[in-house]
Amino acid sequence: MSHTTEIYDITIIGGGPIGLFAAFYAGMRKAKTKLIDSLPQLGGQLATLYPEKYIYDAPGYPAIKAADLVANLEKQLAAFNHDILLEEEVIRLTRKEDYLELETTKGIHYSKSVIFAIGNGSFQPRRLTLDEAEQFEGRNIHYYVKDMQDFADKRVVIAGGGDSAIDWALMLEQVANKVSIVHRRPEFRGHEHSVEKLKSSTVQILTPYMIDRLHVEEDQFNGVWVKHTKEDEQQLLDADSLIVNYGFTSSLGHLKDWGLEVSRHSIIVDSDMSTNIPGVYAIGDISMYKGKVKLIATGFGEAPTAVNNALHFIQPDIRTQPMHSTSLFEKAAPAAGAVK
Repeated sequence: MSHTTEIYDITIIGGGPIGLFAAFYAGMRKAKTKLIDSLPQLGGQLATLYPEKYIYDAPGYPAIKAADLVANLEKQLAAFNHDILLEEEVIRLTRKEDYLELETTKGIHYSKSVIFAIGNGSFQPRRLTLDEAEQFEGRNIHYYVKDMQDFADKRVVIAGGGDSAIDWALMLEQVANKVSIVHRRPEFRGHEHSVEKLKSSTVQILTPYMIDRLHVEEDQFNGVWVKHTKEDEQQLLDADSLIVNYGFTSSLGHLKDWGLEVSRHSIIVDSDMSTNIPGVYAIGDISMYKGKVKLIATGFGEAPTAVNNALHFIQPDIRTQPMHSTSLFEKAAPAAGAVK
């Protein structure tokens, strides 16, 4: 377990779109910033579950794909070399005398303020429960698609029937040698337009089928056996990779254990985005106040409010109302840090 005694100005929990924008804005305010996320990639649910879905309520974009919006936010953030820690989940938050201590699955972190931007909570994939599945995880069995080129010219089987499974099937069709999708129900659960595209694509569709067992020879993954859910029929699908998309489980129960005021799976905040714990703020879908409307545009607006009030909390002589962005950006100097 890593341990650093360095104290940051702002630590942002959550690398989704709202967390990314908060980190960018913190850079504009020249705050020493760290971002922690439990997923292996930035972008939160937009990047992980719905990369090909269009977003219509992001200001300035009549329509933009989720993956493109995330890419733009990452490009915007790149102006500041913040410390970004992926695949690291916060498991404990403790208020000390003049700082906050964060314990994660990988270490201990210290910060003068913390901003939660965790959407619907830190989420983990529902894993395949078949024998030998764990030993091939990360090599042949995947729960995320970090880079489509990892599957170039390969035979890929996708297990799942929702929007994200369909999205990955359509995206990988462009680079893979062959793509098959296996769903245990006769009909898919995705958007009708996506399902129509899937049915007119070259993707092999197997419904209603389910993954029965892995096809392993001499400790090598060679594909999967699938079985019909209503008939006594099995098929062998030769494959190099299996992408499992059975959904995710989300956890928010620990927030109350840390002393945060929680209601209906949300953190209660004031108009300045502050929680009941001094120095701790919440923005985006995880935050709740009277009249709150949970939209991505709302979260983008809450990010600067939280950052400016967090800096005012840290140093009361810093004014809450900042200069215009042109002046801020010209004055802001990139801080040291790196993706870890």
